Amino acid sequence: MSQISAKDVKNLRDITGVGMMDCKKALEETGGDMQKAIDYLRKKGAALAAKRADREAREGMVVIKITPDHKAGVILELNCETDFVARGEVFTSFVSALGELALATLTSSPEALLPLTLGEAYGGETVDDAINTMTGKLGEKISLKRLVYIDAADGIVEAYIHPGAQLGAIIHVATDQPEVVRELAKDLAMQVAAAAPIVVDRSYVPADYIANESEIYRQQALEQGKKEAFVDKIVIGRLEKYYQDVVLSEQFFIKDNNTKVSDVLSEFRKKHQVKVDVIEFVRCKLGE
Repeated sequence: MSQISAKDVKNLRDITGVGMMDCKKALEETGGDMQKAIDYLRKKGAALAAKRADREAREGMVVIKITPDHKAGVILELNCETDFVARGEVFTSFVSALGELALATLTSSPEALLPLTLGEAYGGETVDDAINTMTGKLGEKISLKRLVYIDAADGIVEAYIHPGAQLGAIIHVATDQPEVVRELAKDLAMQVAAAAPIVVDRSYVPADYIANESEIYRQQALEQGKKEAFVDKIVIGRLEKYYQDVVLSEQFFIKDNNTKVSDVLSEFRKKHQVKVDVIEFVRCKLGE
């Protein structure tokens, strides 16, 4: 067996980020061949990933990346097993790199991102292989859970990340005056993060959601002894409250709980003589 120098071990660690003992073993197993040692560690990471496939990965980080002109953005969630790893520089840098890659390649799903190639900092590996390598490096299951790309050619993309990077929201606002609307768009992104709406307008609430809620309210009313003649009115009233909870335009604005978001938008249009319409949004809370 060839003599393994401390310098070689350090070089391998610098390339892979894997612990010194694992690097030394990899070099010993491959006769000191650096490239073979790198491949050895990658395979070891893949093997560890397979072993930990059934483990729960509920910690992690939400990251949002937006182009300088705010015409496009991505929101991404990467999971790991412990908060300790999630807060480490190795993990957070990796999440950031994935977000940058997704934004640069206009990638809109985890499945589409996995075969893409990362830069030199990650050895030119595909995202899928890099996740396995990261599993070997950190000793935890790493899972790319969510990724959404938003294009706002007709307006702007804005975002909000809650401190701790476990909750974030990204929003697409159509407008003819992006700079005028930017601060409002940021507030609306914060609204989405804080109030958790599911749609922009009530017409987009899925029919099965409405049917399910209606049946729950109906059964509750009957169990409370309400007469059948009044049950439908009760259901309608409770559905109105449901819409206020889940429809962005019908929620009360987080900066003025006496005013609905729809009214905030109307007043903003009149005051600034500007077009402003919320087109879509994505809210991402870690583990949901």
